[in-house]
Amino acid sequence: MKLKLENLSCSFGGSLILEDINLSVKEQEFISILGPSGCGKSTLLNILSGVLKADSGRVLVEGEEVKGISGRFAYMPQQDLLMPWKTILDNVTLYGAIHHDKKRAKIEALKNFEKFGLEGYENRYPRELSGGMRQRAAFLRTALCGADIMLLDEPFGALDVINKGKMQDWLKGLRKELNRTTILVSHDINEAIYLSDRILILTGSPANFKKEFIISDKERNRKWLTEQGKLYNEIYHYLEEDELIN
Repeated sequence: MKLKLENLSCSFGGSLILEDINLSVKEQEFISILGPSGCGKSTLLNILSGVLKADSGRVLVEGEEVKGISGRFAYMPQQDLLMPWKTILDNVTLYGAIHHDKKRAKIEALKNFEKFGLEGYENRYPRELSGGMRQRAAFLRTALCGADIMLLDEPFGALDVINKGKMQDWLKGLRKELNRTTILVSHDINEAIYLSDRILILTGSPANFKKEFIISDKERNRKWLTEQGKLYNEIYHYLEEDELIN
């Protein structure tokens, strides 16, 4: 198993946010986590990235316990956080620069600019890029970290509906080439259905995984997505009912 979470619990300000979180994720599996605002989705990603310490429980990658910040996880927040005074090339190679390996990072980045739809923008600045292009640059920066598990915290949430759809199509097409295990936090049910192998519902106070939806179809497009109304409604009503109860 690529990733296992065992009995993770976390409190904040005296309140228990997450309780006994257990999860197993396979190699190269794409998992989406849905849940109401404030339920602890981002908190869970912060624990995995090492930014936040759990009160109890363990995080294991390939059977080895991981504590604190490690090279096993790459985290991409909702905002692109590109540095406005740096070129796009310098922004996406920031990890390499911090670890004194900027030359190799630039070589690797330049090989990927076309794949990420950024060819010709290597020496441009963030203000010269569209919202979608900025997110692709942020995604490339995350991918270049070399971590084998990607944590995506609503990475397309700030985009308009057209660019958001384009970015979802782009990410779906890129999945095979990335060869990464991915955990996506989202509020968008359609996005989760379109991209995921499994969808997990995180709800309750304190929160825990209450429901799992498996999506086995490998060939997907926008027409396929429009045909998933039954699954969408099942997820929507489960979230709605649970939120009313809590």
